[in-house]
Amino acid sequence: MNKLIAVALSTLFATGVALAQAPAAKPAEAAKPAAAAPAAKPAEAAKPAAAAPSAPAAKAAAGDCEAKAVGKDGKPLAGAAKTAFMKKCEGGAKPAASADCEAKAVSKDGKPLAGAAKAASIKKCEKDAKAK
Repeated sequence: MNKLIAVALSTLFATGVALAQAPAAKPAEAAKPAAAAPAAKPAEAAKPAAAAPSAPAAKAAAGDCEAKAVGKDGKPLAGAAKTAFMKKCEGGAKPAASADCEAKAVSKDGKPLAGAAKAASIKKCEKDAKAK
């Protein structure tokens, strides 16, 4: 009799665990497709304008910067923070001459320059590169 009760209890326990692990259907999932359909239309409308071949490269770069303008918390930047980020992003990479000049900014003993000495060295190097 004890064995029968033990088997019945273990079967009930195993069934309960199996049902607890099965995902339950959420009533909100039925509403998602209907809500997602209107949201997809504005996104589709924005795609042709961004993908137009006649769009200038500057606008494409601005759109790329706009997409990257996100804070540490994952929220889009706004106000002064966004303005500063956009200005920095649209400034683009330094010219090749500047990168070359940074590599040349070393002291006589071969150590890289820092601070005002580095800035002065780069400024002189860029000035000389433009003169050529």
